[in-house]
Amino acid sequence: MKVTQEKLPASQVQLEIEIPPETLQKEYDRVVQNLARSTNIPGFRKGKIPRKILIQRMGAKRIKATALEKLIQTSLQEALDREDIQAIGEFQLKSGFDDLVEQFTLGTPLTFAASIDVWPDVKLNQYTDWQLEVEEVQYQPSQVDAFLEERRHQLATLVPMEGRSAQMGDTVTIDFTGRLANDVEEDAGAAQAIAGAKGNDFQLDLADGKFVPGFVEGIVGMNLGETKEVPLTFPKDYPQDNLANQAAVFSITLKELKEKELPDLDDDFAQDVSDFETMEDLRANLESRFRENAALETTANQEKALLTRLVQQTEVEPPKTLVDQEINLLLNQTAAQISRQGYDLKQVLNQETIAKLREESRPEAIKRLQEQLAIVELSKRESIEAEPDAIAIRVQELKVQFAGEKDLDPNKLQAIVEEEELRKAVLKWLGEHSTITWVSAGSLAGLEESPQVTQVEPEPTSKDIDEVKAESVSINVAPTSDVPEMSDSAATPQEDSP
Repeated sequence: MKVTQEKLPASQVQLEIEIPPETLQKEYDRVVQNLARSTNIPGFRKGKIPRKILIQRMGAKRIKATALEKLIQTSLQEALDREDIQAIGEFQLKSGFDDLVEQFTLGTPLTFAASIDVWPDVKLNQYTDWQLEVEEVQYQPSQVDAFLEERRHQLATLVPMEGRSAQMGDTVTIDFTGRLANDVEEDAGAAQAIAGAKGNDFQLDLADGKFVPGFVEGIVGMNLGETKEVPLTFPKDYPQDNLANQAAVFSITLKELKEKELPDLDDDFAQDVSDFETMEDLRANLESRFRENAALETTANQEKALLTRLVQQTEVEPPKTLVDQEINLLLNQTAAQISRQGYDLKQVLNQETIAKLREESRPEAIKRLQEQLAIVELSKRESIEAEPDAIAIRVQELKVQFAGEKDLDPNKLQAIVEEEELRKAVLKWLGEHSTITWVSAGSLAGLEESPQVTQVEPEPTSKDIDEVKAESVSINVAPTSDVPEMSDSAATPQEDSP
């Protein structure tokens, strides 16, 4: 068997394989023998059908096609083994199968071509002596005060108010409806209702940054029982494309007005919001945690700068097979998060939205692969290894943290942790072989986005569990026509996440 290989773009290899006549004859005879043992032809016993009659009855073309299917598979595998090619995914036949069947002639060699994704070559350029600027996040004492003030508002007592108008900081109960038009003030008759933009007995805190700009501001100054038309414009980046940058008007009726009575910052308050007995102990704990968070964000900034530079110094073309696998991982993580929040996947995801998500996820998938491939290559070059003890500790932590989760794949968990610990080891090595200049937080704004890392009292992260859980959440849902254009929460003015 003759094999010729040619490198193609995007980490593919094309193989041209010539199957010798004796191999074709052997496989052809094997197919005929199998058919003779399994085929029923009246007047003949199984296994005793004359070869000429069997070929005439079954058809030489059918026999050749069956033989060719096997020959292509075995020849490709033999070629991959012989040429020591690290193949990924399934091969793509470049020669037309029907054409190959027509060319199949006993006594004559047969040549076909196929391509397959292969493990990519990774070229690292300069990866030492980098000069990097990294933002250093400093602890700010005001963070403790802001945190405590937020908790005060959460524990506030709502006192009904009469004899004054609504003001910022109040809590109100309203009825509202929204409509949309090209110019709602000049052509109210052309206004059209916004699907789902309607609420009754809707409770709202009047605070900056809540909902669509202009909504809260329109309520300020209203009196109990008053109905007011509030014009506003949806932001250009509003998540509902059909509403982005559109003018609208909301009809709002103020039904209840309450003022927040805030608790004192004393020991009783500390006991209500924490396990600490005194306010002094609570403040000390918060200060320690905010200092730790600042350090974590600083570390994350350094790691991001190192990874960004590493990718810039790496030349690699991730093959389509790996990119598709990474996209599937990202989509399954998204599906797991949606499912965990209590949403019905079939109501949130359909074939159209999945296709859109796949395309939107592609750049992130390629970026992640570039990072992973560069890290692995650098670890090989410099003999960098993850600490076994660190891996064992992290695996145990995750098992304890997600002990109640079903479909936890321990092998995948081990692999994910090993990959993460190797990443840490490589980043540590890069940091030790680079010159870091620390600059104040925010000074690099516009050059790169600072990562959001950890907040006080965070929810347990689900990233790891999404990756190690078995494929129990499927996003391959059928298209559905009953998905509303806009859910209630999406149609109403949007409240920013705290």
